[in-house]
Amino acid sequence: MKIKEALTYDDVLLVPQYSAIKSRRSVSIKTALPGPHARVVLNLPIIASPMDTISESEMGVAMWQEGGLAVVHRYNTIQEQSELIEDILFAGCNAAAAIGATGDYLERARALYDAGARILCVDVAHGHHILMKEALHTLRDVFGDTVHIMAGNVATLEGYDDLVDWGADSVRCNIGGGSICSTRIQTGHGVPGLQTIMDCAASGRGAPIIADGGLRSAGDIVKALAAGADFVMLGSLLAGTDETPGDIIHAREGKFKSYRGMASKDAQLDWRGKMSSLEGIATTVRCRGPVADILDDLARGIRSGLSYSGATTIAELQAKARFVKQTNSGQLESATHILKR
Repeated sequence: MKIKEALTYDDVLLVPQYSAIKSRRSVSIKTALPGPHARVVLNLPIIASPMDTISESEMGVAMWQEGGLAVVHRYNTIQEQSELIEDILFAGCNAAAAIGATGDYLERARALYDAGARILCVDVAHGHHILMKEALHTLRDVFGDTVHIMAGNVATLEGYDDLVDWGADSVRCNIGGGSICSTRIQTGHGVPGLQTIMDCAASGRGAPIIADGGLRSAGDIVKALAAGADFVMLGSLLAGTDETPGDIIHAREGKFKSYRGMASKDAQLDWRGKMSSLEGIATTVRCRGPVADILDDLARGIRSGLSYSGATTIAELQAKARFVKQTNSGQLESATHILKR
């Protein structure tokens, strides 16, 4: 058996190139989701993850106001989720809504559509699956082209191609790379995040690729975009901000909020009163203030990253990007290391 080498974000660097960009303000990081009747253009290629400790109405409004998008989670009743969508839309913002691929997913989708949602995210841990195929076919039969359907997650080119062929307008790519995800440990399956994006970007299908999981910095986001992603989906980088759901936990060390994977024991018991495969963990993270501050920092880093490749747009970055593989010593050198002396 020949084993393929697979790369993650730490394994590579982008080679700096000649730049004629005099101001990073001239760098555009706009990107778009194809939509019913019109594209949804985002000034920031960042989507907040459909997790119950990340995306509800406050995050939806804040993400839209900062140029991004949030996917409102599905771990609630149909009525509750519909009301969250209505709250975001009444505030004059846009948002996406997550649904599953079994059970009440079609009833939920219809209610969310009636509430005004025109971006539906079929949110499944292993998206390259017959249940996803059946759900996408059904959703297309019911809604036609009146909704944008985001689907995932997948880790391979074959998975990406199949989801697009089954009806997905955009695809979430990566399995097991999230900071609170233990899928790779529990199941032995997954593909490193950067490799997933590079593999899926080799497709000729053209549906937007959403890099989802394993992104720990603006630099990782730049690498994902350079490798072929059109958007990134973030959880941990947005966790603990003012707009995330949940009460503040006061401790001697400071203020904290909950952050948990939706396949964790806590999330499954709260959501459906029982557990299946445990492929995530629950933890707390320190409170970090407004999400706008986090997004501003990330946007500055992304624009700076494009400028180092002499690129003024994401498409230009993808055309010009040159990667090099770095050694373990290179990884250590790349990090701030004075405190380790």
